[in-house]
Amino acid sequence: MEQNAGSFLAVRRLSGGAIHHNRHHSSPAEVVGVSTAWLGKGLSCVCAQRRETDARLSFDLSPIQEECFHRLQNRIEVQYDGSNLEHQKALEALWRASFPGTELLGLVSDQWKEMGWQGKDPSTDFRGGGFISLENLLYFSRNYPKSFQELLCKKNGDRALWEYPFAVAGVNITFMLIQMLDLQAAKPTSLIGAVFLNLLLENDRAFDILYCITFKLMDQKWLEMHASYMDFNTVIKSTRRQLERELLLEDIQRIEDMPSYRFLSC
Repeated sequence: MEQNAGSFLAVRRLSGGAIHHNRHHSSPAEVVGVSTAWLGKGLSCVCAQRRETDARLSFDLSPIQEECFHRLQNRIEVQYDGSNLEHQKALEALWRASFPGTELLGLVSDQWKEMGWQGKDPSTDFRGGGFISLENLLYFSRNYPKSFQELLCKKNGDRALWEYPFAVAGVNITFMLIQMLDLQAAKPTSLIGAVFLNLLLENDRAFDILYCITFKLMDQKWLEMHASYMDFNTVIKSTRRQLERELLLEDIQRIEDMPSYRFLSC
């Protein structure tokens, strides 16, 4: 345990691997840069307490760790392309999963507003999250359809008059997770990112499952805070803080071990 100015860093070995510490001063992690529409196993670290000074880490990854990490990064780098047939089919599949039995009149249609897109063309809202944000929504709809429909249709709790738009909120959640896990770095540089990579090694769909957990947790906090439209950023920050706490729990070995996973229902 290392103590410094009233804060401390506790490290536990998860498995063999090299880790290098480099302290620098920064403010606590927060959500930054939500979409413009809203304004718009060889790692070895667990942070036991949130600190004013953040530890930046450098890891020596094994080939299998690098492959796993880069595979997710490759998904993140793909931008949504409205002319790409695969992307078009994914968007159509999302509509069918969201509104089964309702015919979609076109990839550009006022119908999309019913899902919580800003306008008639969802492609304009994917800029913050890329194609993976569509993949996340589609994964959610297919693997946890009950929870997906509850959030889409705002079925649970006493709702505000001005609710968050479902689809755009989903894109923002993808973006927030990418930032929180530092997934655009060459390799994990934070304790949270290191822990998550272990979970990703266990299940290559860990990011998609974490997305579903986050969406459901965010809605839970929305209701607890009696939030309305303009409170979204506050709610998403609170959601991020809870995710960070849960990911750093000692007994989290799989993404399904996170306490908030219990909120999901199939």
